Amino acid sequence: MTETQTAASDADEISYNAPTTAPASTVALATSQQRRGRRMAALRTPKFIVGVTLVVFTVAFALIAPIFAQNPRSTANDSLQPPSWEHLLGTTKLGNDMFAQLATGARGSLAVGLVAGLIAILLSLLFGVLAGYLAGWREDVLALITNVMIVIPGLPLVMVIASFVSSRSWQLVAVILGVTSWAGAAYVLRLQARSLRTRDYVSAAKVAGERSWRTILVEIMPNLLPLLTAQFLFAIIFAIVNEAGLSYLGLGPTSSITWGTILNDAQSGQALGRGAWWWFVPPGIMIAMLGCGLALINFSIDEVINPKLRNAPAAARSVRKAAKTKGASA
Repeated sequence: MTETQTAASDADEISYNAPTTAPASTVALATSQQRRGRRMAALRTPKFIVGVTLVVFTVAFALIAPIFAQNPRSTANDSLQPPSWEHLLGTTKLGNDMFAQLATGARGSLAVGLVAGLIAILLSLLFGVLAGYLAGWREDVLALITNVMIVIPGLPLVMVIASFVSSRSWQLVAVILGVTSWAGAAYVLRLQARSLRTRDYVSAAKVAGERSWRTILVEIMPNLLPLLTAQFLFAIIFAIVNEAGLSYLGLGPTSSITWGTILNDAQSGQALGRGAWWWFVPPGIMIAMLGCGLALINFSIDEVINPKLRNAPAAARSVRKAAKTKGASA
């Protein structure tokens, strides 16, 4: 064999045995798929499944139950009747069917929560993401407004505003709750947007001549979706619980039925003293179920956003296993 043939065969052998390097695009795709798989695994936890089940049950009850219930304002029934086949959850002091009241109240409370949550998340986007992306005096002005709203206590402000309006619809209550509850989410979003505006892909979009609104919508907003979802769910919980508190104090909607107004009626009708537990226990349970479900979903989304929370259970198990092994060996 000649020297040329020997060198060629050695080169073939080296190229055959050399490890192949995957293209950068393939590595990036695999990394993206692994990250997406971890996020989906975090959303398949028992915590997330239980939360979704509770929320879906509550929403289905609010949509379907009023169809089969009687008029919630009807006073044709006997007053303070305990639960029976005729009245599944009994009746109130005025003879209102509690099942019908609870179903209608579910619609009212969910409507207040959704509208207030939407208003709060829109304002937090305006004062948070926009302030985080902009620089200079515009960011300072938006941040100043956010800080002022954070300092002002929300619930007392809502109580003062509601006390000056004698006739309050659920829409007005939702607007008041939404306008007074956006500052905390705006502060978190502003910090995250400030971090994202220094990324290379955002700088490349600016150099390419993209407009600011397109850069925010295309480059920044997709990275904020998990955080926005978590903040939106928290705003819904905040609105529903605070509406129930306002209604219990007599500052809630005056022309609508919500879980809070049912609790207010039960308190004014001395349901506890009369032993009419079916008047105040069901709305309390529904508020707790919906709040628990939204909170569990929120915690699951937090685990997607923060890898430390996602890896915390595995880290805790490894620590316990190491401590058990050390104790056994000792």
